[in-house]
Amino acid sequence: MTRDKRIYVLDTNVLLHDPSSLFRFEEHDVFIPMRVLEELDEKKSGSSEIARNARQVSRFLNELLEHNQSLDIAAGLPLLEPAALNLGHHSLGRLWFETRTGNSRGKADNEILASVISLREAHPDDSVILVSKDNNLRIKARITHIPAEDYENDRALTDLALLYTGQSQLPSDFWERHPELRSWTEQGRTWYELNLTADETWHPQQCLYLPGDNSVELRVHSLDGGQARLVLLDDHGHGKHAVWGITARNREQNFALNALMDPEVDFVTLLGTAGTGKTLLTLAAGLAQVMDQQRYREIVMTRATVPVGDDIGFLPGTEEEKMTPWMGALTDNLEVLANTEEGGSWGRAATNDLLASRIKIRSLNFMRGRTFLGRYLILDEAQNLTPKQMKTLITRAGPGTKIVCLGNIEQIDTPYLTETSSGLTYAVDRFKDWQHAAHVTLRRGERSRLADYASEVL
Repeated sequence: MTRDKRIYVLDTNVLLHDPSSLFRFEEHDVFIPMRVLEELDEKKSGSSEIARNARQVSRFLNELLEHNQSLDIAAGLPLLEPAALNLGHHSLGRLWFETRTGNSRGKADNEILASVISLREAHPDDSVILVSKDNNLRIKARITHIPAEDYENDRALTDLALLYTGQSQLPSDFWERHPELRSWTEQGRTWYELNLTADETWHPQQCLYLPGDNSVELRVHSLDGGQARLVLLDDHGHGKHAVWGITARNREQNFALNALMDPEVDFVTLLGTAGTGKTLLTLAAGLAQVMDQQRYREIVMTRATVPVGDDIGFLPGTEEEKMTPWMGALTDNLEVLANTEEGGSWGRAATNDLLASRIKIRSLNFMRGRTFLGRYLILDEAQNLTPKQMKTLITRAGPGTKIVCLGNIEQIDTPYLTETSSGLTYAVDRFKDWQHAAHVTLRRGERSRLADYASEVL
């Protein structure tokens, strides 16, 4: 091993989280303990995302071994990046395996630490670093004076504070700054066209607002060569623009309803804590466009069942019946949306049956290979998806389909996912410059005065 390079020891959870992590350490070397190989072998059975990733790691390792059959494994193998990954790394280090096989069957973490200590003793002049997604293992490593780091290559952002919010407040002198501004009315909408200044770094579909007595709410329709075209938003806070009987209770909810009701926006992400109205607004917009406008054929709703990808069981019942216990948010909001006084209990029952016939519940487990045509697809609890799972879902969209992703980035239940590596964070960041995607961060809770007070004091 060369002395000017670092040696990264990979924990099993790093490889299971990102099989391509083998090739993401640039010119530095990678070391895989024997216990990690054993754990990969134990995890490869089944149809879960973890099992698929374990099999992919095994394929990568087998490919490297076959490509370097003439070389001595104990001398390290050149890390040759598979062409399919296209990571753009031209100068990679070497891959080292632990060649000794002990009979110890103690705790996996302790065996991995023992392997790191042995490696460091064998190469005292090299910098040996343990990489793990497991906080406890990193704590143990530091106690034993072993440098340990989290795997951060998959982070969409370095800091959650940098995440795009989808909205921006305009300065009080906004109109004076743009004397060249041109405005006109077309098809019942008010449009503005202006030249961008240096501090106006807007994105397509970003919502802009000017507070105060002369308040105004706009959305960036398009950006072209230093010019921006803005459109005045509908006021869904007024009963005249109610969506399936629902009106916006604050500015952010109005932004969300405008994005949800716009046929030109194919992908919407809504972030917000509990009680901000994400699911209610999305369902109301979906029902209005499916039942009244007939823009979409039906609503398809799914959510990440944690742990994502595990089998939902071979119990009696259809896929929809098995998913129903996970869909409490759907049934709660349908009670609000179907709360009709006409016809009494018979009328309510008929309304519920009608709405249920146009809302389908599907499991994420069976999304691979499917194509949704003309559907309004809602993904709840999207913060629990990895970027790869998010890609799998979004690429299911066929012509005429709209996808809405909902989530609270502060409530991640999937192991080894963080706020900055969540698939929802990844989607918000990657789609912010696309003309047909919109994002809104909802901050104000509108559930009840009891819920609002509890969130403040508890």
